[in-house]
Amino acid sequence: MAFELFGFKIGKIEDEVKQSITIPSFAPKPNEDGAIEIAPGGSYGTYVDLESTVKNEVQLVTRYRQMAQQSDIDLAITDIVNEAIINDRSSLPVTINLDKLKLAQRVKTKITEEFEKILSLLDFQNLAHDIFQRWYVDGRIYYHMMIDNSKPREGLKELRYIDPRRMQKVRVPITDRNRPISQSAQLPTSTPFQEYYLYNKGGIVNAGTVSQGVRISSDSICHVHSGLLDERNHMVFSHLHKAIKPYNQLRMLEDATVVYRLARAPERRIFYIDVGNLPKMKAEQYLRDMMVKHKNRLVYDATTGEVRDDRKFMTMLEDYWLPRREGNRGTEITTLPGGQNLGQLEDVEYFRKKLYQSLNVPISRMLSESTFNMGKSSEITRDEIKFTKLISRLRSRFSHMFDIILETQLILTGMMSRNEWKEIKNYISYDFQEDNYYAELKEQEILSQRLNILQVAENYVGKYYSQEWVRKNILKLSDAEIQNLDDQISSEKAAATPPPESAPETDSDGLQEPQQPADQQSVASAPEQIPKPPAKEELDQKPITKEELDLIENMSKLIENLNNETGDYLQDDK
Repeated sequence: MAFELFGFKIGKIEDEVKQSITIPSFAPKPNEDGAIEIAPGGSYGTYVDLESTVKNEVQLVTRYRQMAQQSDIDLAITDIVNEAIINDRSSLPVTINLDKLKLAQRVKTKITEEFEKILSLLDFQNLAHDIFQRWYVDGRIYYHMMIDNSKPREGLKELRYIDPRRMQKVRVPITDRNRPISQSAQLPTSTPFQEYYLYNKGGIVNAGTVSQGVRISSDSICHVHSGLLDERNHMVFSHLHKAIKPYNQLRMLEDATVVYRLARAPERRIFYIDVGNLPKMKAEQYLRDMMVKHKNRLVYDATTGEVRDDRKFMTMLEDYWLPRREGNRGTEITTLPGGQNLGQLEDVEYFRKKLYQSLNVPISRMLSESTFNMGKSSEITRDEIKFTKLISRLRSRFSHMFDIILETQLILTGMMSRNEWKEIKNYISYDFQEDNYYAELKEQEILSQRLNILQVAENYVGKYYSQEWVRKNILKLSDAEIQNLDDQISSEKAAATPPPESAPETDSDGLQEPQQPADQQSVASAPEQIPKPPAKEELDQKPITKEELDLIENMSKLIENLNNETGDYLQDDK
């Protein structure tokens, strides 16, 4: 049996084959991480064909970063990142939610502490925007999870970012002719694979760099991608991929518009030169001499957007020179009017809207003249609702990074095994700080509508509908929420209920003593407080002193005098 310790494996390769085919299946595991599948070779090793795929991925990442430098795309990316990551100095940008986890409170507290340690290793409080933007633009992100091999129980020591152009996941099939046959389908089982990551400092650009790369165990790397793959599931795309075509079209159209403005805006001159009866060769030479004296060489540079005087190239503002023979009109100079309707930019605005639509950003957010409207929910556009759902999906996908790192941290510290993590993984969620006004406004409007319906249906509760039906169908509460609310209501009622009032005191003749008003009672009882008499058990256990006997005797005499005075008062009244 192979022994594995965080990237180091000691044992035979047959153990990995048996482990991968424990549950046989004729269908191979889907490739959803963009790993490259290579075929095993002969006795001299393996041959890796990485010319097209890896080279294209490196070019894609470079193109994505170039696109992110463009002003319109950078504005959209900034808006998406600002909505997804809310950085408030008073609290963390993201917190872990363990409410659905059925474990002891001390275990939950320990998991929360380990998660906060991970955020500290990532410096997420300060670099949250940068980390999310890297993942969104590149479409993938790699972190090397570093530990102290002599003290693995101390957990992760550092999380080091790796350029995705230097890292690639590789999957090698493990050949074994003695694989079992699936009894259900009577087909050969799928081929097991050995996965690892390949790192090359100079970048993986061709097959020659593979032999110079470093193999890294798959459990040492945190790899999270966008989830967008090509039609063959061989290449991972970024969220900017669908904006490549609109971006190129907009850029070419803007350059063409500038060139057209420069070429058609000025009024160009037309020179009619009288060459008389000069021969053709001399007439052309004479015309060229006149052109050299009067021509302009203004050239537009599409790369920098500058206009410079360059006589090496043919200019767009070249004047027209036409010869005239003797007998016609003499030398004449006229002007050619410039282009009309140069201020129309409908085509440029069309492709700019297409670019914003490809990035799933509402166009109203990109317009500089639009203002933020704190209106009602009925004024919220559908694009804002779709944008809120997009941010939620991006957060959910980005949270896989926390799952991978937290799993490694809990396993290293010995809190749980890998199988235990798989059982609780689906009950762990991550709460990002919310700053989306439109989403909050929508929730408030929905709650207001439900309460209005509840007010209308209140007269029918208990007659046609039960309270449980109203809670589940009108208020849309789950069983857990109903139970939680019932517990809260019971506790609040118990806390608000006043203690029972004591019965009025009566004298020995059954007459109720007259009570003073509350203000007089408080004034009368303010100077001194009557001590509470001790319990009978305490008196039996505690010996009575001489002072206490004198006090009891005095109290008895006082009570007897009061009874005598009360009897005299009743006799006089009769």
